[in-house]
Amino acid sequence: MLSWIAEHQKSLSVIASFSSVLIWLVYAQLLYLGFRRQRSPRLIINRGRNKDINALCLISNMSAESVFIQYIIAELHTSQGVITMDVTDFEQEYNQGDEDPEKRTHRSGSSSGVMEVTENTRQGPVKPGGFSHIGTFSELVQRLARDEGIEMDGHMPKGDLEFNHIKLRLIGIYGPENKPIGAERGFDLAYNANQFALSPTSWDTKQLVSLRQRHKLHKIVENLNATNFSSSSSFRRVEENGS
Repeated sequence: MLSWIAEHQKSLSVIASFSSVLIWLVYAQLLYLGFRRQRSPRLIINRGRNKDINALCLISNMSAESVFIQYIIAELHTSQGVITMDVTDFEQEYNQGDEDPEKRTHRSGSSSGVMEVTENTRQGPVKPGGFSHIGTFSELVQRLARDEGIEMDGHMPKGDLEFNHIKLRLIGIYGPENKPIGAERGFDLAYNANQFALSPTSWDTKQLVSLRQRHKLHKIVENLNATNFSSSSSFRRVEENGS
């Protein structure tokens, strides 16, 4: 045995060196994959409290760092087309006199010179492991319908119009990275047994984090910023069937 090892020493040395390199490459790959997984942004869009249209629309940040939510885009798919709207800001308008520091107070009741931003917009950072909600799906649907002038009977549109699907898309900034990230998830709407059911179309939220997707999101953000809109109706598109 020893003589065989001595005879093939050079070959065994090459094999041992190659095996060591291969092991280190596998180990380095595992470290890289673990690091990339830890650093990859991950946003979750889900329903909470209920499973019907009265459920809260929850946004959770499962990333290692905070994510600044910049835009929240809602799409309502109907039997007559698609209504798209920026729902980042609340519907209430900025009242005249709010710029007066003496008229601005915190919710706690203590006087301050800073207006409570969360009263007017859903834009802002979400901490790692944190979550927030943007109201109920019912409120989102009714807001899109109201902006388009659709007459409603409770949760249902009047006439032959049907609501089929609602999709939420998030656009945000992750940590120190330059290009935006995104996430989207759709929910089917169905009227069954006097109840408007809400069911997700996929088991998980689609993450928009690839280079191509982030480049596309960057273009979308540039276009949104270029419009300089201040009201929800400034970002709206209706596509009629057959057009």
